[in-house]
Amino acid sequence: MAEKLHIIPHDYKVDRNARNTKYDHRSLVIWFTGLSGSGKSTLANALEAKLFEEGYHTYILDGDNVRKGLNHDLDFSSESRVENIRRIGEVANLFVDAGIITLSAFVSPFAEDRAKVKQIVGEDNFVEVFVNCPLEVCEQRDVKGLYKKARAGEISNFTGISSPFEAPVQPDIEVRTDQLALEESLDFLWNEIKNKL
Repeated sequence: MAEKLHIIPHDYKVDRNARNTKYDHRSLVIWFTGLSGSGKSTLANALEAKLFEEGYHTYILDGDNVRKGLNHDLDFSSESRVENIRRIGEVANLFVDAGIITLSAFVSPFAEDRAKVKQIVGEDNFVEVFVNCPLEVCEQRDVKGLYKKARAGEISNFTGISSPFEAPVQPDIEVRTDQLALEESLDFLWNEIKNKL
């Protein structure tokens, strides 16, 4: 059995409260969950642009910047998906400590994994946004051709086809991207989120 590491916390001179005061806003995690093609990344990008324009300090975590670096060693098995979200939760927690509003856009299909992230970052620092869009609409959009490949058996463990998606039962915010245009979705989200900052 490997020897346990002896980790002694360092007493940092600058903490989260100091950063929040300096930046004049709270730091938190806005966690976008939904099927592939639901509009998570599109909406997260639009919200980040709005927040940045308003003077907030932000960063987006999504598959494009996490899977190619930090999580490049993970595949899409159930075990790897759990570890993927755990690592993202830990990184998001560091960003919260750094005073950053962190927008995380991941399918994150399992309720238990999302609950673990909420526990890691703290319930008061976690805003779950369910980007709700029916599977058939997501398939029609399918800009990356992933659903087609999943239906053909070329992609295994694909959420919504061969792997389940556990929709949030009580999300903090729910956006119906099949019913609202992007600008309408953004306006709705902004009105819901601005009082949390």
